[in-house]
Amino acid sequence: MIGDSWTHLLARVVVSPFLGTRLRPNHLTTLRLLSGLAACACFGLGTRPGMVWGGVLWLISAFLDRADGELARIGNMMSRRGHLYDYYTDNIVNSLFFAAIGVGLRHSWLGYWAIPLGIISAVALMACQIFAERLEQRSPPQTRAYSGRWGFDPDDALYLMAPFAWLDWLSPVLAAAAVGTTIMMVITWWRLRRLTAAPTAGAGSIR
Repeated sequence: MIGDSWTHLLARVVVSPFLGTRLRPNHLTTLRLLSGLAACACFGLGTRPGMVWGGVLWLISAFLDRADGELARIGNMMSRRGHLYDYYTDNIVNSLFFAAIGVGLRHSWLGYWAIPLGIISAVALMACQIFAERLEQRSPPQTRAYSGRWGFDPDDALYLMAPFAWLDWLSPVLAAAAVGTTIMMVITWWRLRRLTAAPTAGAGSIR
């Protein structure tokens, strides 16, 4: 599926000059993984410098998540293996983010409740991503589990985590995420369950 959000369009412009070079989507996915893990390590420190650098690295990682898929699409380099690498990388990095900030916020007003809240958010988000992938695989081609509006995709909200970290707003974000991701997990599971009795209509999107 060709992304049509603002971040997809920006990523398309950025990666276009690399067409015909040795740069491959999996290279960008690897950079996405490494920068995402580095961001989570910084967030887990719970220090002011950790939050600042974590935010910077998180923005880079989030943008690379768009860039690898766009390079694959416009460069006709899509593959099942590349899709799986991108899929598992996204699941790991996005879920680990909440676990990491849970550890980092243990000295905030949330206290040590931040750690179980981070784990709840991480597990629920992981389940959402798994259920969403299966939902798209069982739906007609080009169907998306979560649709965006006005040029924004639902996962574009992850970009906001960087400024939230810089502004020291991650504590209320984590508390809300523990509730919100759990609700979304249940809703997505219910939608998937309704399709389990129906035959698969087509494969989901790649990257």
